[in-house]
Amino acid sequence: MGLISSYRMRLRRRYWRVRAFRRRRQLSVVRDRTRDIRPGAILSFSTMRNERTRLPYFLDYYRKMGVEQFLIVDNGSDDGTRDYLADQPDVSVWTTNGSYAKSAFGVDWLNWLMRQHAHRHWCLTVDVDEFLVYPFCDTRPLRALTDWLDASQIRSFGSMLLDMYPKGPLGAQPYHEGQNPFDIAAWFDSANYMFQLNPTYGNLWIQGGVRARAFFGDTPKKAPALNKVPLVKWRKEFVYVSSTHALLPRGLNLTYDAEGGEKTTGVLLHAKFLSLFVDRAAEEATRSEHYRDGDEYRTYAGGIDVNADLWCKWSERYINWRQLEILGLISKGNWA
Repeated sequence: MGLISSYRMRLRRRYWRVRAFRRRRQLSVVRDRTRDIRPGAILSFSTMRNERTRLPYFLDYYRKMGVEQFLIVDNGSDDGTRDYLADQPDVSVWTTNGSYAKSAFGVDWLNWLMRQHAHRHWCLTVDVDEFLVYPFCDTRPLRALTDWLDASQIRSFGSMLLDMYPKGPLGAQPYHEGQNPFDIAAWFDSANYMFQLNPTYGNLWIQGGVRARAFFGDTPKKAPALNKVPLVKWRKEFVYVSSTHALLPRGLNLTYDAEGGEKTTGVLLHAKFLSLFVDRAAEEATRSEHYRDGDEYRTYAGGIDVNADLWCKWSERYINWRQLEILGLISKGNWA
């Protein structure tokens, strides 16, 4: 990258830091337990709205993995999400009725909280329906991964978003609080993925899978991005610029081997397509608070109901991370 391009990236990073600073006033603290954060603790950051039913499994999953403190922004929930979070001993929660879209889909709020509380911590930034799977996750806690990344002088860990779905109609198996969502959404597309280099941020832009197949078949380039950088050894000067798809400085996005080798990577199992999603798609299509003024959710709402079946004869049933490695969706790289 030339001097002019580097200067532009520094200006862009400053722009995102200023955005976060300005929108900090939109956040009101509900319960602040950040004094309990010990040096070196692994932290998790999330923004959510009306996710009370999903929360017990989400928190339990990441607690068992090794997350020690959760810092969560509640964006105007009215289903008990905020009160439930406030009662959890390892959760700090802030609330806002600000626009999700105008905050860059929660990026501004999380950038501010991470600047205040995440410096020198490994931070996992995920949505409530995203579940990290990495090599050896069945036998090694998240701390083992972050220790190896530290020893290897690697600052960020890339993971592809892997959309999961049930076999049969979405409404046939209602999701219940505390349930493992992958007891229902146990299937995924093992192929049908497109990769291209994003010249602006240097990350790999990934599209495809079931959402491209079922909803964007005629316009595949409009399909949602599946590339993520959810795990980062954070510093105050870092910023997310597009959900967890890209960060600044640009080097944090280089979670792949440009020379044709393999870096250690994971996946985020995406439990979007449960029975809960039918009503959520209709609601978010009306609110227009998501990407492209809610156009993505209007596409979902127009093509999905309780009888929708996303399964096809090429669908794979999820077994474990080793299966994903064989399929080329995950890599243990040099981590043995």
